[in-house]
Amino acid sequence: MGAQLELVRAAPLDLTAPEPRADHAVIARLLDENVRVLDVGCGDGALLTLLKRECAARGAGVERDGAKVRACVARGLSVVQADAEQALREFPSASFDVVVFSHTLQHLAAPREALREAGRVGARVIVSIRNAGHWANRARLTFQGRAAPHWAEANAARLCSVRDMAETARAARLTIESAVPISRGRAGAPFAKTLWRANWFAEDAVFLLAP
Repeated sequence: MGAQLELVRAAPLDLTAPEPRADHAVIARLLDENVRVLDVGCGDGALLTLLKRECAARGAGVERDGAKVRACVARGLSVVQADAEQALREFPSASFDVVVFSHTLQHLAAPREALREAGRVGARVIVSIRNAGHWANRARLTFQGRAAPHWAEANAARLCSVRDMAETARAARLTIESAVPISRGRAGAPFAKTLWRANWFAEDAVFLLAP
């Protein structure tokens, strides 16, 4: 690993268990026990904490924001403070069982290239997205002439539908093994090839991808 990727380790893990975010709960159900997980754009470490508790996962995170890195450290997590796309290029091949982008991929400058690197670094890739194709977003644009309310915020995510994500995965030479739609905080029946229903009705979706 490059010299600039400094792994920050900290004190014992705090296993306090708030209600997990819906996509985090789905991701936890997709993992086997004792997997090696890299959480790209790990934020304050909420997902890694959940995976350690529910799956006995051995994980590390990548996070650029210093305050969020300190939050991870406070949770007892190992984290690399670095730009996500740069960090992915520097991890050795096959160094993790799973690489996770939890509402992260849409914030990256080159998501397709990041997915390719993730497929090199991990045996599986999991991506959760907010679905821009959801009917409420379409209705807002059609009847109000407005895109998602958060589009102009600093570091706002680029808009991405379920169908967009499926096409990006294929362009990155990854296969969709399964995908789970989420609406009103609840996971629906998994899908892999029939995208139209999820593209219209899923508020979020979680994709399990394989190289």
